[in-house]
Amino acid sequence: MPRIADIEDTPNPNAKKFILREPLTWGISRSYDHAPQAADDPLASALFAIRHVTNVFYVDYWITITQDGGADWRELSRLVAEPIRAAPAANEQSAQLAASAAPAMTDMPPEERERLERIIELLDTQIRPYLQGDGGDLHVIGLEDDRLIVHYQGACGSCPSSISGTLAGIQGLVRQIEPDIEVVAV
Repeated sequence: MPRIADIEDTPNPNAKKFILREPLTWGISRSYDHAPQAADDPLASALFAIRHVTNVFYVDYWITITQDGGADWRELSRLVAEPIRAAPAANEQSAQLAASAAPAMTDMPPEERERLERIIELLDTQIRPYLQGDGGDLHVIGLEDDRLIVHYQGACGSCPSSISGTLAGIQGLVRQIEPDIEVVAV
């Protein structure tokens, strides 16, 4: 049963990052943009049942909850704490799943796979740690010719700066290794 160690603000005023003493997963992120997506996840379903919760994102030792802007964070934090504390902590099976989870790039030609791997490595080292520090993340959906398609998760999903400044920064960074790339967020 994860206990909450701290609650942090994020750049998104409608999102809070809850730091936990025990992990919820081992390397497997869970991201839900709305309640129907979370139907098979008891923790996320319980959180979406709380009025004003609009997004749930968690991995390892933290969970980010986004609200619609209509709730007082002090009260909402007390409400979401109950399902978080009731959730089971990560187990050995979760660690095994994380080890076997790899991006599906088998259908890509080798040169395209190599391009995508270089881009993902760059994002993993230069971008994702900062987004995770702010309660969010970035998932690479795919590479189509010179279009890198990404999806923001957690606090980044509805943060105004992620759609403008962060996306431009990511594109500028990726263009250092792929000059013609266009980064598109979906």
